[in-house]
Amino acid sequence: LIPNLIETVKGYAAHEDKLFRDIAELRAKSIAGGTVGEQSAVGQAMSAALGRIFAIAEAYPQLKADANFRDLQDKLSGIEDEIQMSRRYYNGAVRNLNTMIESFPTNLIATQFKFEKAEFFEIGDAAAREVPKVDFKK
Repeated sequence: LIPNLIETVKGYAAHEDKLFRDIAELRAKSIAGGTVGEQSAVGQAMSAALGRIFAIAEAYPQLKADANFRDLQDKLSGIEDEIQMSRRYYNGAVRNLNTMIESFPTNLIATQFKFEKAEFFEIGDAAAREVPKVDFKK
C-alpha cells in the first residue's frame, strides 16, 4: 500500500525525493523487525513521514482530486486504525502477563521458569500522541 501511495504522489511532487527515500528506508526497517521499542520508533517515524506526504498533497489540488490517491489514503487510514487496535490488544496482553508475573502464586512459577516482564508498545513523543490542530484560515 505504501509503495503505491508513494508512486501516486511522485507523479505530482517529483522534487520530494528525500522524503520518498526516507519512507522506503523506514518501510524496510519495519519489515526487518527488531525489539518492541525499535518497532515503536520506526512506526512513529513512518507516521510522521506519511503525515508529510499528506501535507504535500494539500499543496497539489490535482493530487487531492486523484481517485487513486483518495482510495490509498482511505485504505491507509483504515490500516492505521487496525494498527492502533492491535497496539491496544498487545499492551493489554503485556499488562496481563506482567501482572501474572508479579502476583502470587503465579509469580512462583514465573520465577522458576525465568519469565520476564514484557515491554509495552508506546509512542515515545508526547507531540505524536496529540491530535493535530487544523487551521482553515490559511
